[in-house]
Amino acid sequence: MASTTRPIDARGWIFEVQDLEAETETWLPIAGLTTFTVNPGENEETAETTAFESEGAYEEDVMQRGASLSLEGQYRVDKTTGAQDPGQAYVDNVWANLVGIDSHNPVRWRHKSQSTWVVWDATMTPGEQGGGTNEKTTWSATIRRNGWPTTAPVVSP
Repeated sequence: MASTTRPIDARGWIFEVQDLEAETETWLPIAGLTTFTVNPGENEETAETTAFESEGAYEEDVMQRGASLSLEGQYRVDKTTGAQDPGQAYVDNVWANLVGIDSHNPVRWRHKSQSTWVVWDATMTPGEQGGGTNEKTTWSATIRRNGWPTTAPVVSP
């Protein structure tokens, strides 16, 4: 029997960071991405519960859930002004400089075929940037979820 499902294109995913410095709710798309990885098991912690009555079988309880999102791509600038892509610039120049409770920032993502955003309160580690003679400059960041994820409907402008 033929399946009625089809795979979705990776290039159809949209990633945004909330600009907490803006006066009104503002989400900045992160441009130039070429790959992403969501790791739903990042920072998971377990406690072993194996006892004599386990009869030699390993047992555990999950004590903590975590998740991370790795974004990688090309460092992007406006062709006219030379200014860095606003989403990348916010990550690099605002979020990357915050510590403690201020280091938290909302992020959201979805596939263009979806009508709901996944939303995280998150912390972030900026990634390396670089490149060789005949390459484009790279850009990356690793984002880690804090607390449980939420969702939000896609609202048309």
